[in-house]
Order: sequence, then C-alpha cells, then structure tokens
Amino acid sequence: MNGWWITDWLAAPNGKVVVVSWLVWVVVSITLHELAHGWAAIKLGDDTPIRSGHMTWNPMVHMGPYSLGALLLVGIAWGAMPVDPSRLRGKYADTLVTVAGPVMNLALGVIAITALIFWEPLAGGHIISTVAIGDPLKTNLEIFFRAGAFLNFVLMLFNLLPVPPLDGGRILMNLWPSFNRLMRSENGQWIGLGIFILFFVAGAPLLFEVSMALVFGITDLAQSLMFPSMY
Repeated sequence: MNGWWITDWLAAPNGKVVVVSWLVWVVVSITLHELAHGWAAIKLGDDTPIRSGHMTWNPMVHMGPYSLGALLLVGIAWGAMPVDPSRLRGKYADTLVTVAGPVMNLALGVIAITALIFWEPLAGGHIISTVAIGDPLKTNLEIFFRAGAFLNFVLMLFNLLPVPPLDGGRILMNLWPSFNRLMRSENGQWIGLGIFILFFVAGAPLLFEVSMALVFGITDLAQSLMFPSMY
C-alpha cells in the first residue's frame, strides 16, 4: 500500500477504528503536551501562555492549520506553546517547563496502557466471570487504548531526542553550555537542522519499534501476572 495513509489504513482490518483512534489521540496528545508546557511556565512565573491566548483546549490554537493539514495528509503533526524563559523563576525553570511536555505524554501513555491491561481481561470475563463484552466494542476499545499508548510513547521518546527544535535539544542546550553556544552560533540553525534530519531518518523507525515493544511487552507482562487465566 502506497497511497494516502488514510485510504491505506482504511483498507486494513478494523481500518475505520484505527484511523479515528489515531486522529483523536494525535490531536488530544499534542494539545495536552503543549498545555503541559504552559501550565509549568505559569507555575514558574511566566504568564506568556495566558497573555498569548494559548491556555485553551482548542487544538487549532496549539497546532494551527498547517499542522492539522499535515495530520490529514501524512498522519503526523506538531504544536507550539509560547514561553518567555527570561520571565521564569529558578535556575532550571526552563528545563522543567521543557520536560513537562514529554512527561505529559508519558502520563497519557501510562493511562492508555493501564486501560488496555484491564480492558482485555474485563471484556473476556477474566475479572468478573459474569461479565463478557463482545465485538465490536471489545476490539474497538482495544485498538483505541493500544493506539493511545503507542502514540504517546513515540511522542515522549521523539521529543526527548537531543536535537533542536525538539524538547530534548532544548534540555541539552540548558544543561550543556558548549552545545548551547554551538546551536546559537551563526551556523547553529543549519547544524541543528542537519542533526535533526539525521536523527529523524535514522531514529524514527527505531522509536516506533521500541514503542510497539513497550506496549506489547508491558501489557503481556502485567496481564500474565495479574490475570494468569488469560494464558
């Protein structure tokens, strides 16, 4: 399959559920990722997120038309939260604000994988023997929770890559003065772009594999320990 990602996915089993789950999770996860940056910035003394009108649940504000367009075209998107580091209080305040986004994705991933861990045995009657939930609800929610866990683990790991403009790059700039000077030098943006492309091309497939392994590995381990009757 090499057409539009949505038509390709729709052709797969349970394609409609997969597409809807992906779109919902991308929008929700990016919106909450950016809001986490905003909440942390406000807590640490910068009201720029409020003054700029970004403390809203509206994904259009955080993602914008180009990001939402990219989501529809290729299935990926991005967001932004304006923060003024000069207004933050504390030596590591900017780092804390930056790391808040990936932490939010970790939290969303944990919530989704926890729901998946308990939903599968519940639907199969392994928690309450008199309760069994059949398809399509059983499979649809399994797909939804699995997509949420997978996507948020990918977003967390991807954003922690140590290259600007990702969160990991900003964290590294804050903690490593030499790297900060390099990225802010005359050719820093081009160096950063080159590193980003290298990490993206080489690292993206690995991030997907690691995230998928985490979702299946954690789910299988937890269920085998808590619900051995499933195995």
